[in-house]
Amino acid sequence: MEDYRRQAERFLSSETQFHLGILPTEQPHAATRGLAETLQSDCAAGVRMLQAVDQDVAAMARRVLDGPEVERLVAVLSDALSSGGRVCFAGCGATGRLSIMLEAMWRRFWREFAQQRPALASLSAEMADRVVSIMTGGDYALIRSVEGFEDYTSFGRQQVREADLREGDVLVAISEGGETSSVIGTLLESLDRGAHAFFVFNNPAEILAAHIERSAEVINHPAVTVIDIATGPMALTGSTRMQATTAELLVVGAALERALSRVLPKVLPPDELASIPAEWLDPAVGPEEFEALLDDLAAPAAVDAICAWIDIEHQLYTDGGLITYYAGDCLLDIFTDTTERAPTFMLPPFRKCDDSVSPPSWAFVKDPLLGTPEAWLHVLGRAPRCLDWDGDRYRELDGPASVCANPLRLGADELMKFLIGSDADASRTDVEPNVAMQVLLCSELEAADGAKWQEAFLQAAEPFARRLAAVIGATAAAPAGVEQVLRVPCRIAPTALRLWDRLATKLVLNTVSTATMGKLGRLVSNWMANVETSNKKLIDRGTRLVAELAGLDYETACIELHRTIAELQATARPGDARVSPVAATVERLGRAQ
Repeated sequence: MEDYRRQAERFLSSETQFHLGILPTEQPHAATRGLAETLQSDCAAGVRMLQAVDQDVAAMARRVLDGPEVERLVAVLSDALSSGGRVCFAGCGATGRLSIMLEAMWRRFWREFAQQRPALASLSAEMADRVVSIMTGGDYALIRSVEGFEDYTSFGRQQVREADLREGDVLVAISEGGETSSVIGTLLESLDRGAHAFFVFNNPAEILAAHIERSAEVINHPAVTVIDIATGPMALTGSTRMQATTAELLVVGAALERALSRVLPKVLPPDELASIPAEWLDPAVGPEEFEALLDDLAAPAAVDAICAWIDIEHQLYTDGGLITYYAGDCLLDIFTDTTERAPTFMLPPFRKCDDSVSPPSWAFVKDPLLGTPEAWLHVLGRAPRCLDWDGDRYRELDGPASVCANPLRLGADELMKFLIGSDADASRTDVEPNVAMQVLLCSELEAADGAKWQEAFLQAAEPFARRLAAVIGATAAAPAGVEQVLRVPCRIAPTALRLWDRLATKLVLNTVSTATMGKLGRLVSNWMANVETSNKKLIDRGTRLVAELAGLDYETACIELHRTIAELQATARPGDARVSPVAATVERLGRAQ
């Protein structure tokens, strides 16, 4: 029997815990049926279809944000942070990037607090270090997906050991679907070490506990506080980088804002406490503010600007061109969205500076003010936290044989090869057409150092054929020296950790990237027609997509998908464009019919 058949039958018989079609996050949303076709005929109508599903998040917020589980999270976070404990956010893929984002939000607040109040620099540094994050695969996975790691509970356990979480610390494990093995591993290890444990996920707890053994183990654990924020199916089937992660950013971000408001009176001197902004002590982070943001982004002026942005990227990619975003405050937001485009839509991932073989990524992001090492320190708020595991470590963790034999290079030195700073990078302009686009929040344009940033952008963008700007928020200010400004007007409520900055930027970027791929034909209806199959969850998702589009039963679709995977692996050569096994399977079966 062919090897691919053996592999398919092994997945069908032995990996049933990764057959996830029962989960709402893996099912198509009725409101976005025909999404791809709508985007191609009427972009604004397609954008409104995507935005309509965000209302599911608003409904969840009204149900959950003021509930007892979130209140317990706020109380435990504030107690730990004010008494010397540490808080660790842990996730994988999109939720791993969210975990890094939450840490960076916290660290940025205390960095800027120290700049404004130098006498409290020591306190600020101490407080900043009380929040950390664990990304499956380490910080390297922020910018380049490390697929396959999520299948190993042992990897999550090891990263908790390296973080040295202890009794009295807090682990907030975040999983889009609630079944990610590596994230569950962080929970199990934290429980063993006496830490407070919270599990945040976006599927109904009763479904997970009934069907997924690894999920049931932690959901039913008496020491785990479960925060079930299920919102239903995603706008794009299985694309949990969208509503699931938006919901988790809203709920966990609001909890951290509220915890900070309780911490500040305990750690600041009375005279300093009297001078801080009122919104730091009473943050507006409720469902009403989220609903107002959604209303603003759905208004005609915002939809028109988003569609103009989509049209620019659609035409650029159609012509074989590249876009390079330049950002300051939004750098980490853009990392998250652009990194996730690669496995979701089978696009070229970010390329290292010493790689002249792989194609350049369609989109990239840079800081015009800082060199790459400084840019990494600034965006993370700390030194990179990467993995330097050798073969012995992977064997100890029962990792895959291929990785044990050839350990992945995920260290900080490899991270620095992604030139996110002001360093010259001819790969972004050697390909034509090319665009440099600054992506800013309105507060950045109005800031005292805004002119300095604009000057740096214009200098960095000089080699590009076109220079554009996108501004998110409500402002009358306009950047100079660009040929077009895309204004996405929306009200952004001020808070200490700037949660609404993050949510507004995420909602806009998710819509732009998804709609652009729809216009490019990389979606079929509301399914990801071009998707990677580099871990067990994605193999299952790909199998269901092949079954749906080719009219096959699950077993036959799985065998056909594994056949394509084997054929692509046998013929792959360095530098070849990446091909989605799912799309290739559907195309092959269509030709056969």
